[in-house]
Amino acid sequence: MAKKFFELRAKMTPEALKRVESMAQTMLAEMPLNKLRQARGLSQKMLGEVLQVQQPSIAKMEKRTEMYLSTLRSHIEAMGGELDVVARFPDGTVKISNFSDLGKAARV
Repeated sequence: MAKKFFELRAKMTPEALKRVESMAQTMLAEMPLNKLRQARGLSQKMLGEVLQVQQPSIAKMEKRTEMYLSTLRSHIEAMGGELDVVARFPDGTVKISNFSDLGKAARV
């Protein structure tokens, strides 16, 4: 008979729980758009309705390797998120601020 997840988790050592949590956070930190949409509980059709485009447009967008930041921003915002552009260097991280107002003029 199958065991329930909470029963299995209760038997794990604190070290194993910490390791699993770390792995889960790593997976959540890097995710393609389609997986992010699914994790947010949205279908392509639902997201298309929010963005006022057809479902095939969402499918096409999720397969792209390049797109405008404004397109990506609207996609993320339609899922309830916020897009930040960040540059990572060996000596630190910098948030690129000239993209923060991108698209806001069109929404006003």
